[in-house]
Amino acid sequence: MTLKEKLNEIIFGYSTPAGRAFDLCLILAIVFSVLAVMLDSVAGIHQHWRVELAAAEWFFTGLFTLEYLTRLYCCSNRWRYLFSFYGLVDLLSITPTYLALLIPGANTLLIVRILRVLRVFRILKLMEYSTASQRLVQALVQSGPKIFVFFASLLGTVTVFGALMYLIEGPENGFTSIPRSMYWAIVTMTTVGYGDISPHTPLGQALASIVMLLGYSVIAVPTGILTNELARQRYSKTCHQCGRGGHEPDSHFCRHCGARM
Repeated sequence: MTLKEKLNEIIFGYSTPAGRAFDLCLILAIVFSVLAVMLDSVAGIHQHWRVELAAAEWFFTGLFTLEYLTRLYCCSNRWRYLFSFYGLVDLLSITPTYLALLIPGANTLLIVRILRVLRVFRILKLMEYSTASQRLVQALVQSGPKIFVFFASLLGTVTVFGALMYLIEGPENGFTSIPRSMYWAIVTMTTVGYGDISPHTPLGQALASIVMLLGYSVIAVPTGILTNELARQRYSKTCHQCGRGGHEPDSHFCRHCGARM
């Protein structure tokens, strides 16, 4: 293998020990660089450790610049990498430091480096997790129509309660419009309870009590739908040919592609 091919295998691959070690070192560097940016935003720490934090920032910027140039050198399709999601994030992670030389305060944008921690999911592609993740995705897909109908009904309910609360309370109690009243209904139904807007009349408080009781279904119904689908797939067969599930435990042939189970 040439040097370019070896670098490509290490930097873009994850199946080799060197590739996994590179990803782990990169993730640690990303975390520490983001931590340095966060600490630099604290006034007391910035005052006492200004020089050290600046040196650390330039160290990480040089490290990520070298990594970015190396990726450009060894990638198989340079333009595809340049305009890919990770390619743009890699570029954005180094430009703020250089921009800070021209625009004061631009180095705060370095927080975008945290997006690169998404690379950690490449390491998590282990065989023991693949079956469970496929089942979860299949359950979400199979439950999609039911969950969509539920949330569509929930949106209609929120609209009705928002309009009623706007009619009952009115602008004098903070319900200045139907959209703002819908915002109150969503906050109440999801049991968040910011408290920035609340009913003051007895009728409005009675309506709020109904919304609070209905709020339990926001978590219970989708959870029940997904749990039921996961339980159904657990006791059903999955075709190894097409990957479709939902077959009976005693099925011998796939009902989608006809392959033997």
